[in-house]
Amino acid sequence: MAINQGHSVLLTDPDGQIPFPSNKGLYFFDTRLISSWTICANGTPWRLLNSGNLFFYASRIFLTNSAVATEQGKIAPNTLQLGVSRSIDGGVHEDIDVVNHGSEPVRFNLEIKIESDFADLFEVKSGNIVRRGRITTEWSKSPSALRSIYREKDFCRELRVLIKRSNSAAVYANGRISFELRLQPRQEWHACLLYELGDGKARAKAPDQCIADIRQSTVGQRLENWEKTVLKIQTTNEEFRRLFDQAIKDVASLRLPIERANHLDFIPAAGVPWFVALFGRDSLIASLQNALVYPDFARGALEVLGARQATTRDDFRDAEPGKILHELRFGELAHFNLVPHAPYYGSADATVLYLIVLHSAWRCTGDRTLLERHLPTARRCLDWIDDFGDRDGDGFQEYQTRSPAGYENQGWKDAGDAVIDVDGSLVKGPKALCELQGYVYDAWQKMAEIFDELGSMEDAQHLRVKAQALFDRFNQAFWDEGSGFYAYALDGDKRKVLSVASNPGHCLWSGIVPVDRAQSVVRRLMAQDMSSGWGIRTLSAEHPAFNPLSYQNGSVWPHDNSLIAMGFRRYGFAAEAASVAFDVARAGSYFAQYQMPELYAGLQRDAISFPVQYLGANVPQAWAAGSTFLFLQAMLGIQPNAPEQRLYVDPVLPEWLPEITVTDLRVGELQFDIRFRREAGTTQWEVLRGGASNVVGRSSSTGRYLHPD
Repeated sequence: MAINQGHSVLLTDPDGQIPFPSNKGLYFFDTRLISSWTICANGTPWRLLNSGNLFFYASRIFLTNSAVATEQGKIAPNTLQLGVSRSIDGGVHEDIDVVNHGSEPVRFNLEIKIESDFADLFEVKSGNIVRRGRITTEWSKSPSALRSIYREKDFCRELRVLIKRSNSAAVYANGRISFELRLQPRQEWHACLLYELGDGKARAKAPDQCIADIRQSTVGQRLENWEKTVLKIQTTNEEFRRLFDQAIKDVASLRLPIERANHLDFIPAAGVPWFVALFGRDSLIASLQNALVYPDFARGALEVLGARQATTRDDFRDAEPGKILHELRFGELAHFNLVPHAPYYGSADATVLYLIVLHSAWRCTGDRTLLERHLPTARRCLDWIDDFGDRDGDGFQEYQTRSPAGYENQGWKDAGDAVIDVDGSLVKGPKALCELQGYVYDAWQKMAEIFDELGSMEDAQHLRVKAQALFDRFNQAFWDEGSGFYAYALDGDKRKVLSVASNPGHCLWSGIVPVDRAQSVVRRLMAQDMSSGWGIRTLSAEHPAFNPLSYQNGSVWPHDNSLIAMGFRRYGFAAEAASVAFDVARAGSYFAQYQMPELYAGLQRDAISFPVQYLGANVPQAWAAGSTFLFLQAMLGIQPNAPEQRLYVDPVLPEWLPEITVTDLRVGELQFDIRFRREAGTTQWEVLRGGASNVVGRSSSTGRYLHPD
């Protein structure tokens, strides 16, 4: 069970406890501040009744007692009710409530044991924890508080547990905070434990409100404001509606707040529990997916990532001038450069995606100042593509780590074994992934539009010439006529890697595929060895390295499928795009609370199967949740053009989604409510709110107007 907010994550067992050893705990900026938390009555454990999350930031756990030995005799089982309620917003507010449901008075000690190992998140994940610094613990009686501090040179983490609103005094002994409870029949007892989390300079305070009033807290009010602001839907398909609504909640839970001088921005973190951090690729793709739902995500992503753009070459961090970071961490290992993540730049696509997001943000918001403010960053990105992305000057993007701690693979499939040849062997040498070429082609085209807007016609024309040359070069080098499909990559010797994988679907999304080859690519991706019935697999089931339970060699990734669906729609394959959307959405409906996981197994769907969880998948995960939004965009053919105050639509609703209404759809300063409905095999739309003349039918595959402007 997990609750989180910002850089704080609490991960426990279903009974609210934190066993040790395990990977669970209370994490703060990549350090585990609580490694063990248990609660007992006179040393006797409690038994779980039920537990669950109220919101992403709050949970409740209900427990009851086993037989408890006391001086007055045994307390009968199921006589006491224990409630543990928690909310998180920087620090953690914990309500402890005990009720005596028995007919006799009871007296016992309620004991809470809290231990802190202050382990770095990377070491917790690896199971190899090394203590470098020193932990000190002190207890104060007034106010009642337990304070634990970890120091290693100039690195510090702190946990302070304050006892408030307690119906009996707290004492600390033998590593436990204890309360003596004397309860008459039907009597209740309450205490608040406030966990403050610090770095030696400042502490993140816990919410002051108890659980009954938690919606009035800062984090509660932010969630309510978020839900009022974002896109909403009503539809006759209850499964899709629930999936969409949960995705909205999941994305809300992953917002990292960014304080500005006069307002608050957000940037999406990657996922809970291990990736509550700034990621270049993840944050940028999630911003693209949320373009219709919450277009302001892109503002935060562009600002924060641009501010950390590399200025020098640093091989340990795989940094080069102009490069956008891959991952930023704040734990002890990153602080002392024992890992290269402060920040690490080992991503071959984040720099290119930055340009695509800049264009998307402009088209969705109409804010020309975004282009002006981020143009210097964008120019440095363009220079990096030429100077470093193309390592050998052959006109293609390649990657290879220079760091002894760097990632072997630096595309979105970044597992060490993700890029494999047809015989199952690992591809060696600098690798030129097919989708990287497509991303660059798309980024150059979009940056040409931006230069047109800014009056830099010469720059725009230069990029269009380069894009056309890349289009031709790519289709000559990567196309395999025998299979009617694109190579996964070129290896270090420029040989085609002909493993059938999902990556060429991203080439459709980028538009680098000629129209006369698109059908062949779509057909290959929809073949049974690739399409599991729960979504398109990362690798063909016919490949010798296929493993449906692997991370990226046969599993299904929702975000991967959402980009592929957008690619299908770009080339006019609306039915196939809707089919992919149906398969993934149907899979999502099987998971708890309709939460779309980061990935799941690529097992074949049949009449008696259901999707199978991948062990260790992040849930929630930003671009998994965002896949639902992109599926919706693909089916409705929505193309925002805020600079011209236009919203272009090209809806093709499938039979499984015959009607849907979107509300609070923002395009620049305009807002729309639009109903889409399927009638006699075609899809009609009606503008319910907003200027009807601003909504124009336009093909999402060719750009041709279907109705006069």
